Amino acid sequence: MPRTVRDVVFVDGVRTPFGKAGPKGIYNGTRADDLVVKAIRELLRRNPDLDPKKIDEVAIAATTQIGDQGLTLGRTAGILAGLPQSVPGYSIDRMCAGALTAVTAVAGGVAFGAYDVALAGGVEHMGRHPMGEGVDPNPRFVSEKLVDESALFMGMTAENLHDRYPTITKLRADEYAVRSQEKAAKAYADGKIQQDLVPISVRNTNEAAGETGWGLVTTDEPMRPGTTLENLANLKTPFRTHGRVTAGNAAGLNDGATAAIIASEDFARENNLPVKMRLVSYSFAGVEPEVMGYGPIPATEKALAQAGLSIEDIGLFEINEAFAVQVLAFLEHYGIADDDARVNQYGGAIAFGHPLASSGVRLMTQLARQFEEQPHVRYGLTTMCVGFGMGATVIWENPNFNAEGDSK
Repeated sequence: MPRTVRDVVFVDGVRTPFGKAGPKGIYNGTRADDLVVKAIRELLRRNPDLDPKKIDEVAIAATTQIGDQGLTLGRTAGILAGLPQSVPGYSIDRMCAGALTAVTAVAGGVAFGAYDVALAGGVEHMGRHPMGEGVDPNPRFVSEKLVDESALFMGMTAENLHDRYPTITKLRADEYAVRSQEKAAKAYADGKIQQDLVPISVRNTNEAAGETGWGLVTTDEPMRPGTTLENLANLKTPFRTHGRVTAGNAAGLNDGATAAIIASEDFARENNLPVKMRLVSYSFAGVEPEVMGYGPIPATEKALAQAGLSIEDIGLFEINEAFAVQVLAFLEHYGIADDDARVNQYGGAIAFGHPLASSGVRLMTQLARQFEEQPHVRYGLTTMCVGFGMGATVIWENPNFNAEGDSK
């Protein structure tokens, strides 16, 4: 019997504040799986009409699936969060697009009818598990020239992207980074970010600095408000001598977790759950691994074609800022100005941080807030580049859209 594809909606999303990775970071003494558990519990607290017994799946992403990020994290985090043992779960790895892929994977199940409601998210504790820990890349990649050796180092791929777009100078990248910091600081000042943050109790273990005891994390640690072009001008370019990529115009090494509720629209409305965004289309695309940051461009082209839309139909963009050059390449390709008001209105990963597999849901929660505030916007997209040469894009429709207004 043929099935009818169902409308899929983003019900709600939360995240922990993001921290700096390393022994001095806020989450140095906190387990990765506990960060996911906190996010799941907060989702349930915020949505008391969702009966946990009705949750059909828990999909949690992590790039480095070992230690406290291993052991089928979707299943174990669900149990630790107090979900009934009848609720299954699994883990996902698509590097930076892990949480985004968790959302699209369960969304496919919802559309098909296998699920009514599912949880999806991601975590990365780069302080405990640096990117690439424990991996053993096949020597054929380099010996047979399947990829350029620079593909194994994300910063070098960003330098390669600068080469491909010579008009994207270090100055443009630094100017973009300053705007990201300014927009993030304004979003905090206006109370736009705190609404979706989960306060996290942490134990400070930096005994050498005399800092011990318990504390409550309520804000993102990586932000550098007040950053100026002068601050960024003389930063080292660690990936290439006289290069263009610095710690100031790229996301750092970070810790954090995200989680979201994805459901059929009928289920959400029948169970008195909010409908914050409606899924329109999604797509993934591969590119040369050595220019990984180019990936959002073909992924977006595919997603737009699936939806029957053009880039002019998109009224809001949430683009992950792994590197400033990666965002600027996307904007340049589509003829969008570097400072276009539709792009990353609250700032991005250069300010907030980018804990790899968790970041996709951060993009979604920020877009959902913007949809709520801007009913004249009908469509928005979330997009990101992905390690080893991929891109990922999801297009969303604003359920608050006012048909009498301008849809752009």
